[in-house]
Amino acid sequence: MNIFRLTFLVLLMGLGGSSVAQSSSTPSSPSQLWEWLRGGDAVALMRHALAPGIGDPANFTLGDCATQRNLSDKGRQQARAIGERFRRNRIQQARVYSSRWCRCLDTARLLGLGEAQPFDGLNSFFRDRSAEPKHSAATRRLINEQRVRGKPPLVLVTHQVNITALTGVFPSSGEIIVVRPTESGLSVLGRIEND
Repeated sequence: MNIFRLTFLVLLMGLGGSSVAQSSSTPSSPSQLWEWLRGGDAVALMRHALAPGIGDPANFTLGDCATQRNLSDKGRQQARAIGERFRRNRIQQARVYSSRWCRCLDTARLLGLGEAQPFDGLNSFFRDRSAEPKHSAATRRLINEQRVRGKPPLVLVTHQVNITALTGVFPSSGEIIVVRPTESGLSVLGRIEND
């Protein structure tokens, strides 16, 4: 485990009021995870595709992609490939929500699953950890409101810090954490890693 991950996990353990998901005791197969996503029984919580670096530059401005850490060419290819993976698993359309950060919106759009709807609860709190409870609560509410069986699957594109706060999982770029809401937060059903 690298020093950044170790430091973040130590910080995460100290967060008050956050309800980190419980992992499913039995690992689920990828085919089962895709089936749950197709049927609306689960939600795809996805980290944006490859965007080299950590955090954002000091002059970061929301809405100005030139001031942000953005997807690399490989990241754009990765996002398109993940969209193809959804289609190979019989998900042609989804309800897609995204952080307002350019790397997330670009990932969400390149998936090609539907219009990417910006949602503030998915925005990064990397620079301001005190915002975590508010963001996590908003994301859990969105999942509870939008998770409906028989409707197109729900895909949420966000950041590592957000996913880790919600699930306790440290996802890689483009990784999908499959979750289901519970009374106490979210249950992690499994992980869909990149091919």
